[in-house]
Amino acid sequence: MSGRFRGWGVAVYSIVVFAILLVPIGYTVLFSFNDARRTNIIWRGFTLDNWTGICDDARVCGAFGASIGVGIAATLVACALGTAIAIALVRFRFRFRNALTILLFLPMATPEIVLGAGLSSQLVNLGIEKNLVTVTIAHVMFCISFVVVTVRARAASLDPALEEAGRDLYGSPAQVFWRVTFPLLLPGIVAAALLSFALSFDDFIITNFVSGSAETLPKYIYIAAARGIPAQANVFASLIFFLAIAAVIAISLIGAARRKRLLRA
Repeated sequence: MSGRFRGWGVAVYSIVVFAILLVPIGYTVLFSFNDARRTNIIWRGFTLDNWTGICDDARVCGAFGASIGVGIAATLVACALGTAIAIALVRFRFRFRNALTILLFLPMATPEIVLGAGLSSQLVNLGIEKNLVTVTIAHVMFCISFVVVTVRARAASLDPALEEAGRDLYGSPAQVFWRVTFPLLLPGIVAAALLSFALSFDDFIITNFVSGSAETLPKYIYIAAARGIPAQANVFASLIFFLAIAAVIAISLIGAARRKRLLRA
């Protein structure tokens, strides 16, 4: 009897949790089809105009493009620097190695409002104009920590004998890295890149401190929330959600197909 009640309790708890998680997403998708006028708060009827005229509001498209550009740039730089740092921490012993590890974890542990305020003060003191470049630099700063943590875990699990075999076959250091080490690190780098892009694209607090008059999508949505978020913003959010779901399904199917091929072999 107690097992049955426990099972019902788990089921009810799971339904409540999923409802809390999915209701905001469902609201966003639903109101992307709303026949909105000045505001997108009240449901006025179903329409596809928001999807077919996704760039009718130029500010929304501009902010979305800025977020994509900043996210890609920050991800590429953070992955390049973070991967090199992760390999150095795993493979080499040098002075201040432990101190460097602690410093890398600080951006992850420090509240974003503190980081944003500190960066903003530094930019003002140095007389640097706030724009998308400063936003990219700020995003690189906090994304590197996540890249190092992710890639370091992957690098620590690699078998050094594989690289030694490459060197025994007269491979140069560059050849061993690109043909042996990099392919083995690639799953960790891809995971770190996806995490970095998601963090950069979604960031508002630090961006708001260091962006000046430049607008990214989270900043635009925050500013527009006072008068009702445009339906086009809901469209972009829905597109991102559907693309993420499609990517997860595709990766799962590719992984399942690969496992089947390995079992048949």
